[in-house]
Amino acid sequence: QVQLVESGGGLVQAGGSLRLSCAASRSILSMISMAWYRQAPGKEREWVATISSGLYTNYADSVKGRFTISRDNAKNTVYLQMNSLKPEDTAVYYCKANLPYGSYWGQGTQVTVSS
Repeated sequence: QVQLVESGGGLVQAGGSLRLSCAASRSILSMISMAWYRQAPGKEREWVATISSGLYTNYADSVKGRFTISRDNAKNTVYLQMNSLKPEDTAVYYCKANLPYGSYWGQGTQVTVSS
């Protein structure tokens, strides 16, 4: 089992930046991949970005070129650098860890982008 704790959310103006962090309770080297998802009010949770154990990254079209996912294995932490934020990026952002035997979610962190 693994616990995930997200942080770094907040209120920012359109065009601004935020960096989200997801700290894991155990080594992330054993994880197949880690990902960020988000859920806006009244909408379903949607995938944002993934980083694999081999550092392969993939992004949703809506954030490509603006968001960057990265990981620090020594700190057991995954990051989501978000630049050029738009009001439509407003959501609760969740971290997900994919292990060979299951997946785990964090509790989420709120990101609000004002116009």
